[in-house]
Amino acid sequence: MRIIKLLSFFSFLSFFASVNQVNAQASSEPATYCNPINLDYGYTPIPNFSTWGRHRATADPVITYFKGDYYLFSTNQWGYWWSHDLSKWNFVPRLFLKPYHKVYDELCAPAVFSMGDTLFVIGSTYAKNFPIWMSTNPRVDEWKEAVDSFEVGAWDPSFFLDDDGRLYCYYGSSNLYPLYGIEIDRKTFKPIGERKELLHLNHEKYGWHRFGEYYDNTFLDPFMEGAWMNKHNGKYYLQYGAPATEFSGYADGVAVSNSPLGPFEQQVHNPFSFKPGGFIRGSGHGATFNDRWDNLWHVSTMVLNVKNNFERRLGLWPAGYDKDGLLYTNTRFGDYPHYLPKRKEDHLESKFTGWMLLNYQKPVLVSSTLGGNGANLAVDENVKTYWSAKTGKKGEYFQTDLGNVSEVRAIQINYADQDVDSAFLGKIPNTYHQYQLYHSVDGKNWQLLIDKSNNKTDVPHDYIELKSPIKTRYIKMVNIHMPTGTFALSGFRVFGNGLGAKPDKVKEFMVLRGEKDRRSAWVRWSPVSNAYAYNIYYGIAPDKMYSCIMVHSANEYYIKTMDKDLTYYFQIESVNENGVSERTSVMKN
Repeated sequence: MRIIKLLSFFSFLSFFASVNQVNAQASSEPATYCNPINLDYGYTPIPNFSTWGRHRATADPVITYFKGDYYLFSTNQWGYWWSHDLSKWNFVPRLFLKPYHKVYDELCAPAVFSMGDTLFVIGSTYAKNFPIWMSTNPRVDEWKEAVDSFEVGAWDPSFFLDDDGRLYCYYGSSNLYPLYGIEIDRKTFKPIGERKELLHLNHEKYGWHRFGEYYDNTFLDPFMEGAWMNKHNGKYYLQYGAPATEFSGYADGVAVSNSPLGPFEQQVHNPFSFKPGGFIRGSGHGATFNDRWDNLWHVSTMVLNVKNNFERRLGLWPAGYDKDGLLYTNTRFGDYPHYLPKRKEDHLESKFTGWMLLNYQKPVLVSSTLGGNGANLAVDENVKTYWSAKTGKKGEYFQTDLGNVSEVRAIQINYADQDVDSAFLGKIPNTYHQYQLYHSVDGKNWQLLIDKSNNKTDVPHDYIELKSPIKTRYIKMVNIHMPTGTFALSGFRVFGNGLGAKPDKVKEFMVLRGEKDRRSAWVRWSPVSNAYAYNIYYGIAPDKMYSCIMVHSANEYYIKTMDKDLTYYFQIESVNENGVSERTSVMKN
């Protein structure tokens, strides 16, 4: 057990008296980012989705590169974002509704596509009366109707403009019905011909299609949703989300065809976007896009599922096609700092910075604690749990001890929604966080590290990359202003290098795969005393182990996501605050 201390009011005052006001500040032009993406997420606009507590929520993202900028649309945000670098996002308020649309889902699971100099947007609807909107200048709210009512009543729609100029729509969201596809007249937006059934789930063959948190709940069939299409070397890659948005294994798969309307066959490497472990899990229902250097990226939905099933965030992953045309994403250390794109890259090479987590389950000090929301919950690498102070008042604080003097390079502050004002539904204007960060080598003499006491932006997952690394042991966050609720943190995460020895290589790694059910395997290994986590890799070939699962404080894991008819290959490495061990030999099963 780690020890938690509540400092007295007088020791708190003495802390301020010892502060040396030296401000290192954050980098003004960061080279890195950290998932979940730090956006000013709106609060769910649906009252009966927040009976367990008001909370932020969005999902089903699309990013498209258009006229030199990136545009990000996602579910029910009452607007959208644009960015020039995939780091700083600028919100544009906009309601894509007409007066007779009496729905909360004003832009649920939006479709976004461009033709020529125009960007087009539409949300999900079965009503067949939603317009397709268009803009030649989406940096501001300048939109008009391309068509008043889109005749294809499509939920989770997606549009794909082929290189021959023909336009297609893909859609579907159900645990009964398939994904559909249909050609669309690019001038009138009317359907051409009849829709075609393109793809069904098959949980009896593909383990990851099974419904449930652990792929073992059989009372519901799995859900298929979130269609997306890309083309590469003449092949059509139809992507889809499964098995349901509530679960850690929420992922995206892909099927491939020689034709935009099929027939499609499942890619042998599936799911291609997969993150079931780590601080925040899930990488389903997303979109695959090219950046300004033509690098491929995948943006997708990450899971909270605390206040409501549909409490979610967004994540961004390097992606690509390998030499055999397999679509993949690289989610290794997927919620640690990664480099932003600056040039043409090979995404089979990790974009991970190598900055390790320095304060996993390390000792903490706090100003106060509300009920069972204990302080250690802010350093347990689980976004679903959180520490909360008793109030949201100025002066509440959280302090973490790194255990030893370490080289600190970045900090991620993940706020939690505790006791949020009941009026917080939808996008709330003038919402912002203010705080200060201090650091100390000895816990007595403090220096100001980051000063956001005058910040006027909403930063629910604030990520600070330091201008230059600092060597320190203690970091303290002092609250100045919360937009609503108490001062609560689901993850106060410090990244850098611990300046010690890397963990030992894992020994006695074994994989036991089911004889009756080849979709599943039990993975087990001898614990490494100087490791806090492990990365398990597996895939369809020794050079195609594209799936990575991070496991904390355990020495076993049940993999239930495999194709029952394929042979798989496995490796593991250990992780601590100083780095990563050598991987084990490849195991075949």
